[in-house]
Amino acid sequence: MPKNTKVTQREHSNEPVTESVADLLSLEHPMDYKNSQMSMGLSPGSTAPVKALIPSPDPDAEDGRPAWNNKLEYILAQVGFSVGLGNVWRFPYLCQKNGGGAYLVPYFILLILIGIPLFFLELAVGQRIRRGSIGVWNYVYPQLGGIGVSSLMVCGFVGLYYNVIIGWSIFYFFQSFQYPLPWAECPIQINGSQAIVVPECDKSSATTYFWYRQTLNITSSIDDTGGLNWKMVLSLLVAWILVCLAVIKGIQSSGKVMYFSSLFPYLVLFCFLVRGLMLKGAVDGIAHMFTPKLEKMLEPQVWREAATQVFFALGLGFGGVIAFSSYNKRENNCHFDAALVSVINFVTSILATLVVFAVLGFKANIMNEKCVVDNAEKIIGFLNTGVLSKELIPPHINFSHLSTEDYAEMYGVIKTVKEDIFDQLGLDSCLLEDELNKAVQGTGLAFIAFTEAMTHFPASPFWSVMFFFMLINLGLGSMIGTMTGITTPILDAFKIRKEILCVACCVIAFLLGLLFVQRSGNYFVTMFDDYSAGLPLTVVVFLENISVAWIYGTDRFMQDLEDMLGFRPYSFYYYMWKYVSPAILVLLIIATVIEMAISPAGYNAWVEAEGAEQFHSYPPWALAMAYSLIVVAMLPLPIVFLLRHYNLISDGSNKLSVSYRKGMMKDISNLEEQDEQRFILGKNPSEVPSPMPAPRPYLGPGGTQEMTNTNYGTSTKTGYQNIGSPESEL
Repeated sequence: MPKNTKVTQREHSNEPVTESVADLLSLEHPMDYKNSQMSMGLSPGSTAPVKALIPSPDPDAEDGRPAWNNKLEYILAQVGFSVGLGNVWRFPYLCQKNGGGAYLVPYFILLILIGIPLFFLELAVGQRIRRGSIGVWNYVYPQLGGIGVSSLMVCGFVGLYYNVIIGWSIFYFFQSFQYPLPWAECPIQINGSQAIVVPECDKSSATTYFWYRQTLNITSSIDDTGGLNWKMVLSLLVAWILVCLAVIKGIQSSGKVMYFSSLFPYLVLFCFLVRGLMLKGAVDGIAHMFTPKLEKMLEPQVWREAATQVFFALGLGFGGVIAFSSYNKRENNCHFDAALVSVINFVTSILATLVVFAVLGFKANIMNEKCVVDNAEKIIGFLNTGVLSKELIPPHINFSHLSTEDYAEMYGVIKTVKEDIFDQLGLDSCLLEDELNKAVQGTGLAFIAFTEAMTHFPASPFWSVMFFFMLINLGLGSMIGTMTGITTPILDAFKIRKEILCVACCVIAFLLGLLFVQRSGNYFVTMFDDYSAGLPLTVVVFLENISVAWIYGTDRFMQDLEDMLGFRPYSFYYYMWKYVSPAILVLLIIATVIEMAISPAGYNAWVEAEGAEQFHSYPPWALAMAYSLIVVAMLPLPIVFLLRHYNLISDGSNKLSVSYRKGMMKDISNLEEQDEQRFILGKNPSEVPSPMPAPRPYLGPGGTQEMTNTNYGTSTKTGYQNIGSPESEL
């Protein structure tokens, strides 16, 4: 309503204002008599409810921002992003390395202390502000707006090499449609008139040879690029096409994909568990996993690795969690979502570990039996040549049906009697425990150990197809979240069609990903995995925690959550966000820096002549490249801080989202229209209750006492702190 009208003058002046009907008709907007109190049959002097006069705007429906079709799609998207390849091959490895069942104790404790609280924090800020990672942290504290940029860059680094792993899985998937499987036996080469096993394969194993030579065709060092591996180039291209098709329509397409990519891996894991439990030795593997080595819990390294696994298992700091939650309605119960997704992630890790150890137990029994047969042949040779006396062999032992127990007894006798020459005999102990203790992680577990076990399965091609199809879906779910963490902030900041942006991102990523499909590409995958994400993401999440809990204010944040959710979260979160989680993250950052300082920087190179891996230190150029990944990922943090501290760039805090602007403008317009109508009807505007909620005091963690300290650590007044702005609540 114009400020110079007589209606406005009457409201803001004590002097009487006289106006005629002509004045009102010429200066004011036409009155809607159908919606007036008089036409609604209200008695004179009665007050109409505000909702009857002014429909409440629905900003979620008006801002044009895409929304999830239903809650299930959203939950599956979060589960698909958080449950990835790490649940299948890193969590079981950490259990095996760090005390079996004893490792579950520190993992579960840290899941409660830092996992669920920080996951809830990211869900809440994304849902409340309805922006990607860059927009969210610009609103919360503009000087730390570099948090979102760092998240985007880490997503880019991780997406580059993570999709290469999906490419490897695609290659193995198509190779699995053969019987026997191509990695079941070592290839034969013709040497003159003789047919011999390829020496490289004979010194390693059939599955190891297929991985390093047939799949990667790997070079012996990172200095030797070896040119492009065209089989892997094609596989990477297919992987990026799948990702592009999944995210090209935003959540409208990725939400549909998640129905399959998130649920299918559980079907495969369940089938593998049932099949694995029927294998010989599966119980040995599971018993080995759940036998706790309690002394391991006293080692700081175990707690550090458990904290890191919790941290990455939930996808904290990548921006994907924030991006997915930004497409929710503001009243969505993100507290329930945080607990649900975290529990599903934990249960999935346990399920995958059961499957892996059941299969590894079967494999360990197979390898142990092979060890017994090979060493029995050695003993028979020593008996025939007179090196060993036949009196050393217990009479009940039958070499044609030699059990592991009989071999262990015979091995013990020979070792005791022939102690002086025992080392020269070259006999192995062939203990099942030794096979189970062989720690295999990452690509070694998926592409070597697991594939070798599947060669002994009945109908092995079927199980191989299922396994690698599961890996493709697990990786695809995580890649959808990673790409959403990249595209959502860009779409929020720039007016660009999401289809064009997605295609451009995938094309650029494919071209940059050619680095990883050289013959030496596996060494760069290891480098990026070790350096591009670990420390930068930990610092990013620490700053996220600090910006919300200490700069924006935990009390304020708790009040915002109460307004948004309709209930006040437990005080547990107040203390976790403000004290416990930041302290644990600081310790994790310090431990990571110390680990990087004391551990030699290098990689495991494949030595063809020896048929084995050998540790090599990074050359100077590779070491510089590794550390530059950390620097580049963290560089936006200080740059954005300095630029905004000295007012060299806009802080972005005055850029309200479309929904906020529409909601605020409608409120202002409706208030003016309401006051005008009430004046015409002869009603005193001051007697009508305001449609805006009254200011509420910020409460402490318990929600019962009013907080008297209103200084929340911000010295710069920004747009989101204005009382009239919805950003004043977050």
